[in-house]
Amino acid sequence: MTDKVVLFGNGQVASLAHYYLTHDSDYEVVAFTVDASHVTEPTLRGLPVVPVEQVTDRFPPDEYRMFVTVGYGRVNKFREEKYHQVRDLGYRLISYVSTRATVWPDVEVGDNCFIMENNIVQPFVRLGSDITMWSGCHIGHESVIGDHCFLSSHTVVSGNVVVEANCFLGVNSTIRDGITIARDCVIGAGSVINASTTEKGIYVPPRAEKLALTSDRLPRI
Repeated sequence: MTDKVVLFGNGQVASLAHYYLTHDSDYEVVAFTVDASHVTEPTLRGLPVVPVEQVTDRFPPDEYRMFVTVGYGRVNKFREEKYHQVRDLGYRLISYVSTRATVWPDVEVGDNCFIMENNIVQPFVRLGSDITMWSGCHIGHESVIGDHCFLSSHTVVSGNVVVEANCFLGVNSTIRDGITIARDCVIGAGSVINASTTEKGIYVPPRAEKLALTSDRLPRI
């Protein structure tokens, strides 16, 4: 039987999750839910948007599952709060792994993970719960990604790395092998991290330099 799923969220991530689950899974999305104060429209993608204060009455947790589909606000703390909220309501949380991702059979994947297309997850990797991996990331062998992390597109995590909980890794960031990204870190887009980080650290690369020369004055090559 097809599992029926309610998505927590009504933003862009929720809309994307609805599309992925509809076109690339056996799950059937039946509704969206958010806090009553965040209900802006009664429907989304043709489905009802239900205040979470009413969701157990309309979609009881013994008949429906849940997927928390919100972004990385407050270094993923907002998503973490909603993750625990719906678990406390009694819902089982699904994970989505794209059929276009390469995830080896022995990889451990927790609940409420959203793993998009073209991700490569090598053998012996452990993925915690409530992890979002946007398209095209690489996770090297024996690495561990902690709970409530967000990996932006084309993040590269080399082998034997530990990424602790509640980290954000920006687009095209690169983590060398054998180091630890401490909890609550923000790794900016394009950063290359060669040593273990400190808790709550923010790491950014040098900014691009604007030259005095304009593009119409470039010499011919």
